[in-house]
Amino acid sequence: MQLFYNSEIKQNDIIFTFDKEESRHIIKVLRKKEGDTIHITNGLGFLFISEVTIASERKCEVQIKETQFFETNNYNLHIAVAPTKNNDRIEWFLEKATEIGINEITPIICDHSERKVYKKDRGEKIIQAAMKQSLHFYIPILNEPISYSEFIKKEFSAHKFIAHCEETERKSFKNEIQPKQDILILIGPEGDFSTKEINLAIQNKYKPVTLGTTRLRTETAALVACHTTALINEE
Repeated sequence: MQLFYNSEIKQNDIIFTFDKEESRHIIKVLRKKEGDTIHITNGLGFLFISEVTIASERKCEVQIKETQFFETNNYNLHIAVAPTKNNDRIEWFLEKATEIGINEITPIICDHSERKVYKKDRGEKIIQAAMKQSLHFYIPILNEPISYSEFIKKEFSAHKFIAHCEETERKSFKNEIQPKQDILILIGPEGDFSTKEINLAIQNKYKPVTLGTTRLRTETAALVACHTTALINEE
């Protein structure tokens, strides 16, 4: 099944028209024609099984034949991660985390961050492509970048963790989480969190954890946290 994504399609729509750019892609590039079936999601759990009724490069219109709704995961995972110096690495994480399953991602700018600016437009496109490729019907939220000091002050109802590399008391992340929990985990930059940031997190009731016995790159650590959470919820 080839999956299309469009956030504008609504649950009760009967007819839907793609914009000019998407219409051109569907008709000219993918060579869809009248009568062909197209599967669409709005990223909110819905799958719309539709039929092409107008096959024009300027206007691709479909009639929705069937609407299916899929329940979301029984857990919620939010990873706040420092953007990497090499932008390709954080984009790799966005792609793979979307494929595995994640609900929310927040780029955080830390004391040791080498990248202080992150533009999320390209990240959103990567997430959309990964969602379609992996046939997910929920699109992860990618938030605007925020400073660590601002983020740590926010109130969250989730179980909160900070993964860092300092040789202080830390527990195993996989042993600390349970199925069906809402989880928020902080992942630091290449130079790790500063001692001040670690202490601030602990003061705000984040539990210090380790993701394994080896020192991981930022994007690897974030993906390990994502995969560990997914595995715990499969048991």
